Amino acid sequence: MNITCWLIIRDDAKKTFEVISKTTNDNAFTNRTHAMQKAGMNVSCMTPPVTNKTSSKETIKITGYTREEGLYDRLVKQYSELIQSL
Repeated sequence: MNITCWLIIRDDAKKTFEVISKTTNDNAFTNRTHAMQKAGMNVSCMTPPVTNKTSSKETIKITGYTREEGLYDRLVKQYSELIQSL
């Protein structure tokens, strides 16, 4: 049975988050987030299941965090620049 999960990235330094998409396979997403953490970035990810209460990404809220559109793209760009400078 495949369970569909949300892909949520959090910037713990700025207390922002973005709901990226739904998926049944989150391996690449969690691996990339882990690589960002190893590089020293203060980020984390969540992959909660999609339920009837969270069938729309606009309904997802994380206590203490504000929504930021384009967060994932910004973090990937920041990670690329960080890796190139090493």
